[in-house]
Amino acid sequence: MTVLRMDHVSVVVDDLEAAIAFFSELGLDVEGRTPVEGPWVDGVNGMYGVRVEIAMMQTPDGHNKLELTKFFAPELTSPEPDNAPPNTLGLRSVMFAVDDLEDTVDRLRPHGAELVGKIERYEDMFLLCYLRGPGGIIVALAEPLR
Repeated sequence: MTVLRMDHVSVVVDDLEAAIAFFSELGLDVEGRTPVEGPWVDGVNGMYGVRVEIAMMQTPDGHNKLELTKFFAPELTSPEPDNAPPNTLGLRSVMFAVDDLEDTVDRLRPHGAELVGKIERYEDMFLLCYLRGPGGIIVALAEPLR
């Protein structure tokens, strides 16, 4: 048996509205939004009393999804320091291809985006950067140059 497809990436956020605004500005569309709780959620998460709200966002091409999850119970925990650097173990970034990297960075700044380093050119193939977005998630952006 093999994987059929990658369904989505899930990101836990502390401010769902801000995260939706950030990823909407990036070009993703809200596919759906719902509160989730109950025994099946407790069982899947291995915790008792889980109460969350999720927003499922979809890329413009319809091939990829990002689930934004806001926990109301149990309370959020952080296994790493605030503003963890890119070399911290675990999921570090979600990458999106964009048509104009500098414009995208400028549009995301009012939503709290900050460059982790700087915009760099990789050979004649890409302009690349890492941004820190809502909840400290690192969003990688790549503009194809060909």
